[in-house]
Amino acid sequence: MSASNHSPQTLRRELGWFGATTMGLGSVIGVGIFVSLGLAAALSGYAVIGALVVAGILQVANSLNLAQLAASHPVSGGIYEYGYKYLNRWFGFTGGWMYLLGKTAVAATAALGFSSYLINTIGISESFLVPIAEIAVLGLTIVVLGGMRRSKVATTVILSVTLFSLFFLIIAGGFVLSQRGFLPVTFAEIDLKTGLKNFLESVALLFVAYNGPARITMLGEEITEPRKNIPKAVLITLAITTVIYVGVALVSLGTIGANALGIASEQAAPLEVVAESLGIPGAKTLLAIGAITATLSVLLSVILGLSRLLLAMGRRGDMPKLVAQLNADGTTPYWAVIFISVAIGLLVLTGDVKTTWSLSAFGSLWRCGIVGLAALRLSDEQRLYPVWMSLFALFSGLFLAFWIEWQVWLIGLGLIVVGLVWHFVAFKLKETVDLPQTSND
Repeated sequence: MSASNHSPQTLRRELGWFGATTMGLGSVIGVGIFVSLGLAAALSGYAVIGALVVAGILQVANSLNLAQLAASHPVSGGIYEYGYKYLNRWFGFTGGWMYLLGKTAVAATAALGFSSYLINTIGISESFLVPIAEIAVLGLTIVVLGGMRRSKVATTVILSVTLFSLFFLIIAGGFVLSQRGFLPVTFAEIDLKTGLKNFLESVALLFVAYNGPARITMLGEEITEPRKNIPKAVLITLAITTVIYVGVALVSLGTIGANALGIASEQAAPLEVVAESLGIPGAKTLLAIGAITATLSVLLSVILGLSRLLLAMGRRGDMPKLVAQLNADGTTPYWAVIFISVAIGLLVLTGDVKTTWSLSAFGSLWRCGIVGLAALRLSDEQRLYPVWMSLFALFSGLFLAFWIEWQVWLIGLGLIVVGLVWHFVAFKLKETVDLPQTSND
């Protein structure tokens, strides 16, 4: 009995490659396509297509690095655990801390995006933006507290509706554009005067839109046959995501143009404007339903993933031990879920989609660099992909992080410092507590 009291509780493996892929898609296909595409178009115009491709290439490298790390060390916690195992506790904590901050910002953006699309659909006052977003956070917190199986079912249902609406937009939009002569502008008209800075900032913002594979690795402890299923789920997630993103981007630019897409993003509902421009009865409503389910899917997946990260941090003592407690079935770290949901709810109060998404991008790109560095430490037996892929992710991630608005990356750096100070204090307190126990033994 005593041994069980001192050993950390572990989660049951009940996700195959299909379930992991579903969770990954549910995490990525939401805010990324329904909100960030418009934000990026406002910066780089028609060059957003190029930015989308560059962001996708970097995310392939990052995701494959994550996949090989997860396959060699399949536990909950993702980059937090990889940093500890392959680098040191400072890198491990920084990776986990930036994941917490960045994904909390994504979840807040998703909640606000859900609220915005819902408000536009039912035609109520924008003063309800924050209250509706908070209700969404509360509702999905209850779902996650019900355990992984219930969360997986909810994600599958939500994702099905989302994918249907997006494929409808791509197919219907493609048909309408073919009748109009395909594109009202040619890509030869891409405005390069927007400059390199805006283009690179667009790449940074769109990088987050591909972040589903990171969500898969967070569930490493719950995936069956992790060495086979994690890389498989990551690659399938990226392939499906890329096809959908490029299709939606082409239809959006072809129907309303980059300027209108950028303006529409100010209300966090740009694809509704695209659907309305098609002139097809019911298209706007269908797209709005897809957006609502997509943002809910992201919110659900982030609450689930971050609670697993807090679980890992609590086990190691970087966060209070309370967050490492599981329910009686061993399926849910319930205190971790509650803490994460409260943090998301607080960030929702800002009501600023551009700022929350930019903060998420900063955190994601820093994690990309740390992931690349950790992957360089894999042995030849553990390595699944070439070394150059790790180097590319390392330097590209850190480089792009500083092309986001300077106010945001300054806040991001400040939060890193705050986190490291907390880690130092927590480590010293842990040493102080452990010393008397060691002497008594």
